[in-house]
Amino acid sequence: MSSYASGVSDLSLLGETIGANLERTVARFGDREALVDVAAGRRWTYAEFDRDVDRLARGLLARGISKGDRVGIWAPNCAEWVITQYATAKIGAVLVNINPAYRTHELKFVVEQSGLSLLVSAESFKTSDYRAMVSEIGFGDAVFIGTSGFSDLFLSGDKVDMSGLAFDDPINIQYTSGTTGFPKGATLSHHNILNNGYFVGELINYTEHDRVCLPVPLYHCFGMVMGNLAATSHGACIVLPRARVRPRRHARRRRCGEDHFPVRGADHVHRRAGPGRLRRV
Repeated sequence: MSSYASGVSDLSLLGETIGANLERTVARFGDREALVDVAAGRRWTYAEFDRDVDRLARGLLARGISKGDRVGIWAPNCAEWVITQYATAKIGAVLVNINPAYRTHELKFVVEQSGLSLLVSAESFKTSDYRAMVSEIGFGDAVFIGTSGFSDLFLSGDKVDMSGLAFDDPINIQYTSGTTGFPKGATLSHHNILNNGYFVGELINYTEHDRVCLPVPLYHCFGMVMGNLAATSHGACIVLPRARVRPRRHARRRRCGEDHFPVRGADHVHRRAGPGRLRRV
């Protein structure tokens, strides 16, 4: 029985995987900037970004991660978060988004409930010692961003083979806030989140000339879908600001259009408007 109900529309959904969509963008806009990590002072063109995505994807494969395996990402916004998102998509591993604010019991629940094979983690965040928390729950297969354990995952070689992937494959697990109990996980496919991001970008007319500042959390659908996937499906540039940011000042300094500056939480986004004007929806 088909799980699709299709209506008449002038707009076709994208029938491709996230990795295939990224490579199509790279072929068109390889020399344009894809990602800027302001706090770390680093930037990537689309060609450079795709190269690092492939290098990490090869490293994950060499570590034994394969299609359908769960890979957790537990970190505040950083370039490594974005690269991990696309690397897991290219090999068909399911990225499990873990809230950076989780306490130990919440981390333990998500790790066990999702069936993690590998955790990519920051070493700490604010007052949380992630290393100690991971050790406390007894999860052994973790690599920490900024250490040799993570950097050693980046391997050179041939392009990653995506021929065994389909756009209906599960690719992401996102958890609810858990306000009425433990968090509930929702499993999403390439088709789900790529089209969600793509049509957000279409609605606000993203092009390869846009620079999109993303202070919203990447672990939330606003950050990784409406932010990252909306940008990369249109060749726009993702700008990750510092942890504390003043929107207008940052938009001017990084040449981000203030109309592409989502702020104040997941229910607001600035749309295209005249100079100096900000509209929220």
